[in-house]
Order: sequence, then C-alpha cells, then structure tokens
Amino acid sequence: MDDTDATCNPVFCTIVPPHVLDKLSQADDPVLHEPARRTLERDAVHRTRRRTTVLADHGPFATAPADGPKRTVYDAQHTENLPGKKVRGEGDDASGDETVNRAYTGLGATFELFLSGYGRHSIDNAGLPLDATVHYGENYGNAFWDGQQMVFGDGDGEIFLDFTIPVDVIGHELTHGVTQHTANLEYSGQSGALNESMSDVFGSLVKQHALGQTAAEADWLIGAGLLAPRVNGKALRSMKEPGTAYDDDVLGKDPQPGHMDDFVDTSEDNGGVHINSGIPNHAFYLLADALGGHAWERAGQIWYDVLTGGELAANAEFTDFAQLTVAAAAARYGEGDEQRAVLEAWRAVGVPAE
Repeated sequence: MDDTDATCNPVFCTIVPPHVLDKLSQADDPVLHEPARRTLERDAVHRTRRRTTVLADHGPFATAPADGPKRTVYDAQHTENLPGKKVRGEGDDASGDETVNRAYTGLGATFELFLSGYGRHSIDNAGLPLDATVHYGENYGNAFWDGQQMVFGDGDGEIFLDFTIPVDVIGHELTHGVTQHTANLEYSGQSGALNESMSDVFGSLVKQHALGQTAAEADWLIGAGLLAPRVNGKALRSMKEPGTAYDDDVLGKDPQPGHMDDFVDTSEDNGGVHINSGIPNHAFYLLADALGGHAWERAGQIWYDVLTGGELAANAEFTDFAQLTVAAAAARYGEGDEQRAVLEAWRAVGVPAE
C-alpha cells in the first residue's frame, strides 16, 4: 500500500473535516488561525505516514470473546507521543480528570451498542481492546482513529472544546474501525462519503442508545457540545437537516447537502467525503423517523447487515449501498413496512434504490 491509497485502513480518519480547519486557518485573528494551522499540519503528517494495519482472519473463536470491553486510556500530556502514559485501565476507579473518564465511558458506550444491538464483540468482532489517548498536542482541534486507537485533542477553547465531550464523536471514530474490519470502504468519492456516513450513523446510535432515546427524541446532531460559545452553530453536522449545523462568520456555513441534486463535486477532502455524507445520513434519518421507536433496532440493523454482510464492495457508490439496504430489509423483515420505508427514504434524497 502506498501513501496515496485512499482507504480508511490505515488512512487517518478525523471528526473535523479539512474544509472546516482550512477556513479557520485563513482567519485574521492568530488566536483562531494558529491552532487550526498546527492541527492541519499534524493531520497532514498522520495522513501521509505509511503504516501497516493487518486485518487478521480470526476464524472461529477458540474461546468466546468477553461480553465486556477491554479499555485503556492514556494521557499524551500535551505531547504528540502515542500512546502516552496509562491513566485508566478496565475496571479501574474513575480518574480525577473528567476527560479521561469521558473517553473511558465513551469507549464502553460504543462497545455496548455493538454488542447488545448487533451481537458484535468490539470493533473487530473478536474482542479487540479499545485504546484511547487524551490531551494530545497543544490546542489540537480534532479527534481521530488511526487504524489502531482513538486520539483526542483538547481543542483551542475558542472554536472547539474538549473532543471527549460528545459521545457520538467517540462512537463515530470507533465505527471507522468497524468499517475497517468489514466492508473497508475506500476513503474517496461516494464510497468515502458512505464510510463517513456509517460513522455518523452509528456514532449517533451510540449516543441514542446510551441515553435511551427514541428516533423522535434524538437530536440527530454529530458533535453537539463540541463548538465553543462564540461559534454560531450547534454541531459539526445534522443528519436531520444537513446544511444547518453551523452558519458562522469564521467557520462559514455548513456545506452538507441532503439530496443528490446538490451533490458537491470537489477534489478536496478526498472528493468531499465529509460533505456528501449528508445524503446517506439524511436517508438514514428519514428511515429511522418513519419506522419510529429506537433507531438502533430496525433501521440500524438494516445498515449493520449491509456493512457486515460481505456484499458491499469497497468502491461502492450510493446507489449500490441503497439497493443492498432494500434487499437487507426484505431479507430480515420481509417485503413489508421496513422495505417500503427504506425505498422511500432513498427516493426522498434522490438515490435510486430499485
């Protein structure tokens, strides 16, 4: 694999899109542009670093993996050395550092959704230990999955707060690991947007599951609580209303489309993977809203079946994924309400699913 390979294994996957940091880096105020420029520089190093992440074929389990996570949280102590100093292990008492505790809890919440919702034992379905590093770098404005572990910055306090605050950010990044170990969607163009959308979908479901929310009760925001008070915005993305998460004089306006008529052709951000993900995101929201109840049940099960079913090609486009969700709905629930709701959700965002 060379450095230009556009997959999320082992390509570095971040929660804050490059276009947001690019916008911040152009601000006149050095309080805003300096942390953004440092974050972009650090992200570029990670993206171009050649790494090898072997996806082992675990085969039949010699023993059943444990029905509980194996979490370790490390503290980088504002350096860029990974993983850092171990500060909390599985079963340890809570730390005096709430960032450590939020990371630990978020790892557990993600493990629990996948186990109780889909019978999946950690992100690789073989009990993979969940490692996370907090307090990475100086004012680092991002969080990422690097193919092996989670890493969280503290933000700059001006635009971004602590990246462990939204549990859906933790769920989002760990779901990149699930995708890495299943469909391994190429991180470019429509397949890359599907990769990002999978992380938004299951990140949101981690949050909803942890809070016991129904689809109607959920806010369907990704990263709510992450933006600092000075920012005119509520989150990084909205699955319910793509394009409305923020509209700020520094960040600009949320560029996500919710329909194929507004699909963004761009060479930036690996073909707009964080932008065009708004389209499949919105389709999932529409499905969950139509079915009602807990979204991780029927709606989430259909998406999970496609992600892990072995038929989703690494270079799949929206139409490919949509058609597989229609088939998955019929296979699990029959040709009834669920399948009709899936078809209607994709029609509503302009993606052919028949």
